[in-house]
Amino acid sequence: MTGGAVRLGVHLWPGGAPDYPTWRAAVLEAEELGADVVLGYDHFHRPAVRRGPTGIEIDPVQPDAGNFEGWTALASWGEITTRVEIGLLVTGIGYRNPELLADMARTVDHISRGRLILGVGAGWYQKDYTGYGYEYGTLRSRMDLFAEGVPRIEHRLGQLNPPPLRRIPLLIGGGGERRTLPLVARHAHIWHCGLEVDAYRRKNELVKQYAAEIGRDHGEIERASNWSTAAAAEALLAEGVTLFVTEIKPTAAGYDFRPLAEMLAWRKAVAG
Repeated sequence: MTGGAVRLGVHLWPGGAPDYPTWRAAVLEAEELGADVVLGYDHFHRPAVRRGPTGIEIDPVQPDAGNFEGWTALASWGEITTRVEIGLLVTGIGYRNPELLADMARTVDHISRGRLILGVGAGWYQKDYTGYGYEYGTLRSRMDLFAEGVPRIEHRLGQLNPPPLRRIPLLIGGGGERRTLPLVARHAHIWHCGLEVDAYRRKNELVKQYAAEIGRDHGEIERASNWSTAAAAEALLAEGVTLFVTEIKPTAAGYDFRPLAEMLAWRKAVAG
């Protein structure tokens, strides 16, 4: 919900980790340190990317690296954790039949005792598609699958026996104004974007507008963004963002949780 308590998440990349136990241990450490949400990703290869002024920029060379599949890992996380919400940032809609994805989400929700967040997006990393035999298509065709898939997921979640333990929060990632944001306004319980405050402010107004057009209270949608600095978080907090996520990639020494420690200290100062 907008205006709620500040929540902190970590996005733990598996790509480049030496083995699964290292990734698993990082999940447990994030929970112990005080994260509220622990997220993996839904990539079959580790993307070589960087954040540029216009968003994610893909490096021309995409080297192979050790990696692990996200949804099977989530089932394990549901067993080993006790408090944090878990999910992927975000599931590529084109990799799985939407009804199957809903069933997978319901099952992990039960395994985790009601702590799953279902993150979904249109998919963007071409190597995932071509390497595993999926049709990459065009941005338009991927967005068509996304727009068609989300209502199918919602419908199937309502048909499953037994049902989920709670209304599984649907997280939609992205900031496309013509197609993604209307889907956010209609379906999302969490909207995640990686925007600077000025761009966020403009797109957030569009979310409010689209929600009003369909008679939905935009306050039902929790706003989430990437963590960069305390100053940037302060500005986004003033605009209604309450979930901040830091991205932590493995190194030869393991996972460095100093960004999470910084976030926790900032939250304590804000609360104080």
